[in-house]
Amino acid sequence: MNSPANPLSMFMRQPKIYIRLPSGGQYWPQGSLTPTETGEYPVYSMTAKDELMLKVPDALMNGQAVVDVIQHCIPNIKNAWDVPSIDVDVILIAIRLATYGEMMTTPVTFGEDLELEYQLDLRVVMDTLMRQIHWNPIVPVTDDLTVFVKPLNYRQISSAAIKTFETQKMMSIVNDDKLAEEDKISLFKASFKSLSDATLGTITDSIDKIDSSQGSTDNPKFIKEFVENIDKEIFNKIQQHLEILRDNNSIKPMTVAVTDEMREKGVTGDTVEVPITFDPSTFFV
Repeated sequence: MNSPANPLSMFMRQPKIYIRLPSGGQYWPQGSLTPTETGEYPVYSMTAKDELMLKVPDALMNGQAVVDVIQHCIPNIKNAWDVPSIDVDVILIAIRLATYGEMMTTPVTFGEDLELEYQLDLRVVMDTLMRQIHWNPIVPVTDDLTVFVKPLNYRQISSAAIKTFETQKMMSIVNDDKLAEEDKISLFKASFKSLSDATLGTITDSIDKIDSSQGSTDNPKFIKEFVENIDKEIFNKIQQHLEILRDNNSIKPMTVAVTDEMREKGVTGDTVEVPITFDPSTFFV
């Protein structure tokens, strides 16, 4: 016998908007994303449970809260840990749009003591991102060596953020005047090693494959050994290429006209830049 239909189903969530992914579905492992015929993905609003999840500090810190919310609001995403970095911001904006609407109030700080609020149209932000994002995977290192890079996924981004946070905590302890000099030196060495390992790990995770006159490989073990043993010049070329991609594909500050209210508060000029941050702990408030 078929289960009876829920008479309340018409009151449950329906897709609010549809989005395309900047990656076009590339760089997603098989099974992590269910493709659609049109390339557009339905986005549902958050539930009360989703909002509560984003208020749990530990779940926010390790990324699990964001992963759960993404999968719940965009059902075609089966494993949000695999979301490529170039898709993350568009996905977060889409979920906020579907939940709270187009406008978002963001604080703007000028100088040391002047803070105003500005209304951002997230539709404009999303459209700008979609036009802006472009991933160039080819790093022509030398005539006989070419490196192909890929975006980090959300798991790698979260792991790197945690390592950075832990390193910053260690460095703050090093600056404690009450700490013995021997302990300071030991902690400094440990924090420096942690930072170096994190940098090397990020470069390694970003390499998809390597073509050379001696053959090609996408073996993670060989790539890791390559990164740890190449000349500084080769390493710098790869790192600089990744930094350019990161800067080009990150959301830029919005340039907005200075309002009369801003002028009354001491803001000068015709326009100002409004930084936009997507920290999940505040972005979905």
